[in-house]
Amino acid sequence: MSSREVVLGRIRAALAADTDAPPPVPRDYVRVGADAPGTEPVLEQMIDRLVDYKAIVDRVPAGEAAALGDAVAAALSKAGARSVVVPSDLPADLVDASGRDERVVVADGRPSVLTPTELDGVDAVVTTAQVAIAISGTIVLDGKAGQGRRAISLVPDFHLIVLHADQVVSTVPEAIARLDPIAPLTMIAGPSATSDIELERVEGVHGPRTLHVLIVG
Repeated sequence: MSSREVVLGRIRAALAADTDAPPPVPRDYVRVGADAPGTEPVLEQMIDRLVDYKAIVDRVPAGEAAALGDAVAAALSKAGARSVVVPSDLPADLVDASGRDERVVVADGRPSVLTPTELDGVDAVVTTAQVAIAISGTIVLDGKAGQGRRAISLVPDFHLIVLHADQVVSTVPEAIARLDPIAPLTMIAGPSATSDIELERVEGVHGPRTLHVLIVG
């Protein structure tokens, strides 16, 4: 009998001998925030967190498609992006805005998904999101319409997210209730960053070095 079989045998024996019911999980945490999704206090907290994480945040009035298009184009131009990857199902107005100023727009998955090398040659990515959590400043993508697959939000160095105000909730439980439990989730809280052994912040290690969020509403 190998060492591996011995160890696994001991684990199985211990589990079989443990017949006690698991202790109850305390669920007395705050499930719903004091303010409704998309209200000013919730948005202010969301923006405060994102700015603290060194993200760029702009507000765009709701119902003004031209203003949103202008904001998308301006953000990409300011970042110096000459090429953009978008999900194949990104709304047409966002695709059109992404292509202003003679930028090259590539739709991932149309006709085929981009390779990592091809993605690495693209300056920016534009997506929507599924929900955002104000208390933690976290934006969640779940791969549904307008969000694309995870790779396109991780490889290009500039990520522009269009987020609608009613998608911003206060707490994690509120966000979880809006998510598909079996969908692949990408949680973003500011530009990708970590710290080295001397606690020096290093950005862009595992994702875009710049995160720009447009909040509509």
